[in-house]
Amino acid sequence: MEHLGPSTVLFTEHDVFALRRRAKTAAGAVGLDESDQVRLATAVSELGRDLLRAESALTATFTVVEAERARLRVELAWPDGRMPSEESLALAARILPDLRYDPGETGGAVELLCDVPVRKSVKEAAQQVREALEPAVSATALEDLRSQTWDLAAALEESRAQRDELARLNAELTETNQGVMALYAELTAELEETNRGVVALYGEEHQLALTLQRTFLPAALPSFPDGQLAVRYLPAAAETEIGGDFYEAVNTPAGLLLAVGDVVGHSLQAAVVMGELRHALRAFASEGHPPHVLLERLDHLMRLHQPGWTATVCIVLVAPGGGAVEVANAGHLPPLLMPPGKRGTYVREHGPLLGLGLPQPPASTHAVVPGSTIVLVTDGLIETRDKDIVARMEDLATVAADLAAEPEILCDGLVRAFGEQQADDMIVFVTKLNGTGGDEPGGRVRLG
Repeated sequence: MEHLGPSTVLFTEHDVFALRRRAKTAAGAVGLDESDQVRLATAVSELGRDLLRAESALTATFTVVEAERARLRVELAWPDGRMPSEESLALAARILPDLRYDPGETGGAVELLCDVPVRKSVKEAAQQVREALEPAVSATALEDLRSQTWDLAAALEESRAQRDELARLNAELTETNQGVMALYAELTAELEETNRGVVALYGEEHQLALTLQRTFLPAALPSFPDGQLAVRYLPAAAETEIGGDFYEAVNTPAGLLLAVGDVVGHSLQAAVVMGELRHALRAFASEGHPPHVLLERLDHLMRLHQPGWTATVCIVLVAPGGGAVEVANAGHLPPLLMPPGKRGTYVREHGPLLGLGLPQPPASTHAVVPGSTIVLVTDGLIETRDKDIVARMEDLATVAADLAAEPEILCDGLVRAFGEQQADDMIVFVTKLNGTGGDEPGGRVRLG
């Protein structure tokens, strides 16, 4: 066994992006093609995000091992009792089948293996990867995001091309079957095999698309001493859809910034636009801009880099201490403000959608009492074809008042009441303001 340079230690979400880059670099160094490089990088980063803990390190080690031929091996190891979720393990195994998980007694490890495609010695392969990883040039989060986006987009294009080719062959075989009845049985078997290939490729394409969409969402919610946060994100029930819903929570010099948005449309490109929008919001928020200025900067960014696309975004800035909020809304569903023990009201002031180049009105300021709750949702939760959305908003306010629960329970209750068999992505983001400081730092993210 040959070790390929120093291990990579992960503490933050940016470290996961760096791990993805190193995995792709190592795979390219031993001769894996572009598609297999993306598969390894995607599987490794998915597990890295799932296992990430700020309080305890996650270590990634690259080695080359000897089997019947040289194999590239990536090991993720940790010293505590954390475990990867069944969803992340299953997803990584579908993308890269040669995966092994060892829970261990005092820690755990996940091992991923890839055959080196060109026959070479372990020593030679190890040297090539060591030289490739040695520079360890750092990259910004935005550069990593763009690289990951184009990697997955290229993989999806390759899958589509293969699917189209199989579909073309399927049509040719059908025509041949009509003209040569004597070969009917043989051609039928070939057609069934081709169809299985089309289905398998489509399922793989959709899985990669969902993985891409998930990488654009926050891995965890931030610490919030003035209250508690909880969020639920559920992808569309239709397996053919991939949407542009997103949420964000980030501490800024002016207070805690909460945001929920939706890029108009359902496609891989909509998910890409969503990812750029969310990361740009984080970057602009760190500069201390007021909420309506953040919306204007996002609008300018969209018109500059994604012309023709539009999006809705609602921003709520919670002042330190939780005694007041500022709301700036670019065409999104209004936030619901619920005083303790009372039915909530919607903050209906809003500006135009992003992407139109229109000015945004200043944020509206609202005093809130301790124990108040803020509910932000996307239209996928309540929009239906048989009922007016304004009536559905009133239904939401009624159900929320009846629940009158902690954020985690309120999220689950709203999903149960409105989220059954919805055709669009949906987000429920709940914040409870203690006013005098909270007992629970941050909150929990649930995907699906």
